[in-house]
Amino acid sequence: MKRKIVKTADGSTTIQLIDWDEQYHSLHGAVNEAYHVFIQTGLHYYLDKNKVGTLSILEIGFGTGLNAFITALEAKKCSIEIQYTGVEAYPVQLNEALAMNYVAQIDGAAECLFSDLHTTSWEERHKISDHLTLLKRKIFFSEIASNNEFDIIYFDAFGARVQPELWTVEIFKKMFNALRSNGILVTYSAKGSVRRAMQEVGFIVERLPGPPGKREMLRATKR
Repeated sequence: MKRKIVKTADGSTTIQLIDWDEQYHSLHGAVNEAYHVFIQTGLHYYLDKNKVGTLSILEIGFGTGLNAFITALEAKKCSIEIQYTGVEAYPVQLNEALAMNYVAQIDGAAECLFSDLHTTSWEERHKISDHLTLLKRKIFFSEIASNNEFDIIYFDAFGARVQPELWTVEIFKKMFNALRSNGILVTYSAKGSVRRAMQEVGFIVERLPGPPGKREMLRATKR
């Protein structure tokens, strides 16, 4: 599939899949979207509700490593330890990942951190920093079989327009099972069919203000 690196509205880059007319991040701002959906509405919200020093995060769609990168930086700021698992069936090529401008956009001193996210081996857990360990898994989302393992899920799959099979009751049942009690799932999507699929498996779902370019997003809680 043809791909190219494009700049988004906040100056940060993403990868565009030309045949699908789909991007790894919002064209309205890759970094802004990541911080809004996954850090502010996900990580910070969870930490406000649960005064913990350690937690476990599952990312559905490791992609360019942007979400893992900003999570590692936030873990240091918050003085917490995070066990991070990123799932990606088709990993981004190393040269593409390292061509992203996130280090320059976010923290120029964190170049080694961003590089380590991509150069460490798959299927093994690595200590990326004092505040984050990383396990990258090259599997399909449908192969996830975790139970009561994660506190937060970053659900960052390609959109339902191009991959509807990733936004089904079956997939969200796996996500529900993977979360611990009071765990949360956050995603940029606000489609009615997605919300109903989440509710069908037992999630309590909130519609929340979305990132730039999107009116709403969803946060789902396992009670």
